[in-house]
Amino acid sequence: MADVFHRSFFISGPAGRLEALLWTVSGDAPRQVGVVCHPHPLFGGTLHNKVVFRVAKALHDHGLPVLRFNFRGAGLSEGTHDNGRGEYADVVAALDFLSAEFPNIAILLAGFSFGALVGLRAGCSDARVHSLIGLGLPVNHSDLNYLRSCVKPKLLIQGAGDQYGSREKVEEVFKTIAEPKKLVFVDAADHFFTGKLERVSAEIGSWLEND
Repeated sequence: MADVFHRSFFISGPAGRLEALLWTVSGDAPRQVGVVCHPHPLFGGTLHNKVVFRVAKALHDHGLPVLRFNFRGAGLSEGTHDNGRGEYADVVAALDFLSAEFPNIAILLAGFSFGALVGLRAGCSDARVHSLIGLGLPVNHSDLNYLRSCVKPKLLIQGAGDQYGSREKVEEVFKTIAEPKKLVFVDAADHFFTGKLERVSAEIGSWLEND
């Protein structure tokens, strides 16, 4: 397990300052760095969300420095919610920070729910991002067509009982997604993986070890 060094600060974003938290690691330069995007801010989503925290911890336990940040209008971040358009630019600002802080180091981008929709879209189109993790994809009413041409390694983790992303719809979408890809359903889990976060952490750890 990596030693944790916390840094709380603000990133310069397109709509003002973005509240951020970075967990760094001791020792040599890391092989990868991670960023985790939080769920919908209009429904209480912040960088402190339990799923986001556990994903960040799983990445950090495998030696990755990890950045979490609040989208515009969430927590102490400036600006107002922009239905995913401005939040895409917020993700790019986070990637700009990471690439400056850790130059020439591959970035792993993870996102949960709304954070997956916005984050994976930005990550697929940004050359600095090497790999992607999407959790709780709300596919029932969302467009994920951009994943059809995204050839970066992708891990998708979905609760088998997710009320915003049914198993049937997820499997349908997954068939259209470009390789390399892996899909994991967590049995008896809802959208928030209630009581199943240990399984989520284990799946992320296994994927990182084999990526």
